[in-house]
Amino acid sequence: MSKIRIALIEDHDLTRVGIRTALLQKAEVEVVGEAANAVEGLKMLKKVQADIAIVDIGLPDKDGIELTRELKALTPGDDSATKVLILTLQDNKDAVLAAFAAGADSYCMKDIKFDNLLEAVRVTYDGNAWIDPAIARIVLQQAQQNPILGETQPTHHPSPLPNAESEAESENINAYTLTERELEVLQLIVEGCSNALIAERLYITVGTVKTHVRNILNKLCADDRTQAAVRALRSGLVG
Repeated sequence: MSKIRIALIEDHDLTRVGIRTALLQKAEVEVVGEAANAVEGLKMLKKVQADIAIVDIGLPDKDGIELTRELKALTPGDDSATKVLILTLQDNKDAVLAAFAAGADSYCMKDIKFDNLLEAVRVTYDGNAWIDPAIARIVLQQAQQNPILGETQPTHHPSPLPNAESEAESENINAYTLTERELEVLQLIVEGCSNALIAERLYITVGTVKTHVRNILNKLCADDRTQAAVRALRSGLVG
C-alpha cells in the first residue's frame, strides 16, 4: 500500500514540528517536505510530488490562499495534482470564502484534534472534501446573506456552495424522510468522519455505512458527502 505523501507549509516551527511528529506516528503517512513560507513552499511542491499540502493561511511572505491559487494554476483540472488542506486559526468569512475560491480541497481549524486531522488527510487523499464544521457554518451563513455568492465560485471547486439551491429544494428536505440511523450517520458526515470512523463509532460495518451514505445522498438529492452535509446544516437536519 502506497503511503500518503504530505508536504507541510507552516511558518511556526513548533506547530510544524508538532504536526510532523503526529503524522509520522502513522505508518500510512510520509512527510516529503517542509517549508516556512509561501515562496519556498511552492518551490518545494514543484519538486516533491506530494499528494497533499497542509498549508497555513498566515504565512509571512504571502498568504496560504494565494499560494493555493498559484499551485492550482500549475495543474488546472488535473485530479492527480497535489491537493491542498488549509489549516488556519482564521474563521472569519473573508478568509474562509477566499480559501474556497482559491480552490483548496479541505479546510481545518488549527484547534482540530489530531484524530480528526488524520481523518481530514485520509478523506482529502481519497478525493473528497473535508470541511471543518465551524467553517461549514460560516459558509452557510454567508451564502444565506449573499444569494449571488455562487456566481463567483470557480468551476473546479469540489462541491457547489449551498446557495445554488432554491428555497423550494431546501423545503423538500425533511427529517422524516431519513431514518434515525441515517440521521446519526449524517451527523458524523457533517463532523468530517470517514466511513471507517462512522462504522467504529456506531458499531456497524463499513458496508452498512456505505449503504446508509448512499441512501442519504439519494434522499437529499446530493452529489457527494460535502453537498449532503451542507444541505443538512442549512435545513437544520443536524446541528
